[in-house]
Amino acid sequence: MADRTKSALEELEKIKTVYGDGSGERKLALLRELEGRSLRRPVDVLGLHETLCFLRAYPDDAPVLAQVERMLRGFARRSDLRRHRRALDDTGIEGTEIHYSFYAQTAIWLARRCGRNLTIEWGDFENERALDELLPQIGLYGEGLGLEEFDFGVRGWIDRMKGPEETDAGFLLRRLERLPMSTFVLETTLEGLDIPYRLTSGRRTPSRTREMVGGTPIAYQATPLRRSRPAVSTEVRRKPRSVRVAPPGEGRRLIDLARGAMVTRARDLDAFAYGDPNDVRIVDWGEGLSMCCNGTIPERRFLLETLYGFLMLKNGVPVGYGTYTALFHSAEVAFTIFPTYRGSETAWMYGRVLAAARHLLGCDAFTIDPYQIGHENEDAVRSGAWWFYQKLGFRPRSASLRKVMRREEGRMRANRAYRSSPATLRLLATDSLCLDLGPPRDDVVGIFPAANVGLKITEYLGERFGYDRRKAERVCAREAARLLGVRSMSRFTRGERLAWRRWSPLILILPGVERWSREDRRNLVAIVRAKGGRHESDYVLRIDRHRRLRRAIRRLAGP
Repeated sequence: MADRTKSALEELEKIKTVYGDGSGERKLALLRELEGRSLRRPVDVLGLHETLCFLRAYPDDAPVLAQVERMLRGFARRSDLRRHRRALDDTGIEGTEIHYSFYAQTAIWLARRCGRNLTIEWGDFENERALDELLPQIGLYGEGLGLEEFDFGVRGWIDRMKGPEETDAGFLLRRLERLPMSTFVLETTLEGLDIPYRLTSGRRTPSRTREMVGGTPIAYQATPLRRSRPAVSTEVRRKPRSVRVAPPGEGRRLIDLARGAMVTRARDLDAFAYGDPNDVRIVDWGEGLSMCCNGTIPERRFLLETLYGFLMLKNGVPVGYGTYTALFHSAEVAFTIFPTYRGSETAWMYGRVLAAARHLLGCDAFTIDPYQIGHENEDAVRSGAWWFYQKLGFRPRSASLRKVMRREEGRMRANRAYRSSPATLRLLATDSLCLDLGPPRDDVVGIFPAANVGLKITEYLGERFGYDRRKAERVCAREAARLLGVRSMSRFTRGERLAWRRWSPLILILPGVERWSREDRRNLVAIVRAKGGRHESDYVLRIDRHRRLRRAIRRLAGP
C-alpha cells in the first residue's frame, strides 16, 4: 500500500503541468486515491501540498478544482501532517509553525491580527540586554521602583507586565507601538532588537494552504501551458482587459493577503507592509490572470520615485509578487514567482508585469536591479536569472559587460550544452539590465543618480539651519509657498501637507525656479500635492510631463 501511495504521488507530481488529452481525468483519479492515504515522509506531505496549490491555480476542470479545494480545506487535519508537523515548520502549510525575525511593521501587524499566536523565541534571542535597557520606558514610572530592585530578567519582567490573555510578543509590540515616538524611530528600535518570533497556526494566522481571493471567475486550463518566450517589445504595449479601483475595505483585504503571502514564505516587503488601502487597483488580464497593485501610505513614500507593490494572481491564487519603482517614464521592476509555480508561464506573466507598468505609470524604459540578477544573490546565480531577462530583451549598458555577453552567446552557439559559470554570472550581475522602448537615456530609475539630489538638500539645510531641522522644515515650507504662489493650504489633505513639507527644501534649490512661468509653478504645486494624494501614480504621470522640473532635477543630480 505504501509503495502504491508513493507511486501515485510521483505520477501526480509528474503530470501536474500536463494539460489536455484526458490529463484532467487522470489527475482526478490520483487525487482521490491520495486523499485518504497517509504519506510516510515529510517531503511527500509537502510535495502533495504544493501540487494541490498548483492545481488550484491551474485546474483542468471543475471536478479537479472541487477535489483540490476539498483536500486543501482538510489538509491541516491529515494524520501525516500532524505526525510530521515539526519537520514541516516554516513551510507555511496550515497547521505548522513559522519561525522568523519579522520586520517591525509586519510583527506589529501580526500582533494586531493574531497576537495570541505570536511569541518570542527566547532561546534564539541574542539582544536581551538591549531590551532590558528599554524596560523602564516600557513600564510606567511607578514600576521603576521594582525594576531597580528585582532581577527577574527581561523575560520574567515581561511575563509580569503582560496581561493574562497576552503573549510576550503581543504585549511588547503593542506597548512599544504606543510609546511617544515616530513610526520611523519605532522601526529602528525593533530592527535593532532583531527579535526572533514563533508564529503558531490559528484561525487568523496567514497560511499558504488558505491564501486566495474568493469569488473570482475560474479560467480552466484545457490547453498546454505557455512555455515559450514572448516578444516583450510587443507584449509591453498590450492593454489590460480592465483596471478597477478597489474600495478601501477591499484594498485592505488584498494588502493583507499580500502581507500574509510574505509571512508564510519568511519574506517581507515595504510596499506591502506600508501598503495604502486607498490606492489599490486590480488589473485584469483575462484567462484567470490578474494583478493587485498597491501604492504606499503618504508617510512612507519616496521623495522623488514612486513605489508600487503588486501581487500576481492566477484564478485568485497568489503565484508571484514584485515592485515598481518609477520616475521619468521609467521603472525599476522586481518580480518573483513563488517556487510552487515556477516552470508554468513565467515569461508570459512577466510580459504582463511590464505592460501594467506602462499602462499605470507611463513607462517606456525598464531596469532590473543587480540583486535580482545575481549580485550578492546566489539564488539568482543558481537559477541563471541574468539570462532569463537577457533573452527577453534586456541588455547591460556597460560596454565591457556587453562584450562578456557576446562572448558567452558565441560559446552557446558553438555548444548548445554550454552554460555560463557562476563566476561569469556574478560578473554580469554587477550592473543593471535595461529594456528601452525608445532611444536609451540616462534619467531612468536604477541609473539616474537620485541620491545626489538628497546630498544637495542636506548641504543646503546644513548651511542655513544646522541642527534646527524643525525650524528648517517650517521656514522652507513657508518660503516655498510664497515662491510658488500658494496662499493657503486649507484645502490640502494631511498627506498633501506632509508632501509639501518634505518637498519644500527641494523646491527652494531648484535651479532657476524663481524665473519659471506662472503655469510651470502652478503645475509644480499640483505635482507636490499628487505626491501626497490618494493615487501616487498621478504624481509620477504629472512629473513626467513637467519638462522644466525634470531638467532642473537632472541638473541637481549632476556632478
